[in-house]
Amino acid sequence: MLIRLTSIGLNPSAIVLAFAFFVIPIVSFAGGEEQSPESLPDWTKIMLADQERLARVESDQAAREVFISTIGRAAGLHDVVAALAVQGISSKLAKELMLSQVTASAQRVIAALVVWCLADRMTQLLEGNAAREDLVVAPAQAAWLTANGPFPSLNDAVKLWDAGDTSAAAAVAAGHLAQEAGRQAMEEWWRLKTWKDRVRGIRGQSRLCGTWQWVIHNHQRHHEEQKLSLVFPPSGKDGTPLPGLSEIVVLGDVVYLRWEREGKVQEDSLLFSKEGQRLEGTFVNSQGGWGSVSGKRTASCMP
Repeated sequence: MLIRLTSIGLNPSAIVLAFAFFVIPIVSFAGGEEQSPESLPDWTKIMLADQERLARVESDQAAREVFISTIGRAAGLHDVVAALAVQGISSKLAKELMLSQVTASAQRVIAALVVWCLADRMTQLLEGNAAREDLVVAPAQAAWLTANGPFPSLNDAVKLWDAGDTSAAAAVAAGHLAQEAGRQAMEEWWRLKTWKDRVRGIRGQSRLCGTWQWVIHNHQRHHEEQKLSLVFPPSGKDGTPLPGLSEIVVLGDVVYLRWEREGKVQEDSLLFSKEGQRLEGTFVNSQGGWGSVSGKRTASCMP
């Protein structure tokens, strides 16, 4: 039996409003609500509600449709759903919003849930908690799951099942498979949950990119002045742009920098001026230091 998957209809005005909301950089600090245990998805409930549709997913398109129609919202990823549902986004904006990575993570969430459902069903049948039935993983689906995994225990679990093995080895393989799927579901969910923060960080790093002459005036040390030359590189996929720089927040012309090194912390609160060529503001650090920070761009961003 084939089930045709269709994406939900979305009000165009609602899409525009949602899209306008999430492309604006949002300030969020470590320890916020996104890390609260109460916000974690109830995967068991989610899988039970969509187990029939999940069992038939065997392509990227089908995975995206299931994610957009039900799974994404059920997992609390409303902004991601809105982003993936919008049509006609320019390639430049899609790259800036990392939509290819977002799409891949959404597919990997669905693949993990498909495998998780399969592993749980195998376990139930092996334990005799349900009548034995034909449980078939089509080659096309197995290939798609592997491409969106990998799930190291998938082949072993399927082979043992197809051979009618009811030994402890089959149960162990199913258990390992469920663990692999659960781990991937949480990892990819967290990537999607923190997506806007990563976009914000890359945008901020791109705006700061270049060489700056930095002047720090420390009132704690008899108005001591320190001059530095800082090179902010182009935004990359991962990693911090400068040693010790742990966080960048850029909201309009407002810039927040947090530096952590050898147990010491400093926070800079700055403001862009002169069409982004100057930065002026203040700093405080964990040693009691405080004062002014002045930055002047001396060279543009190099690719």
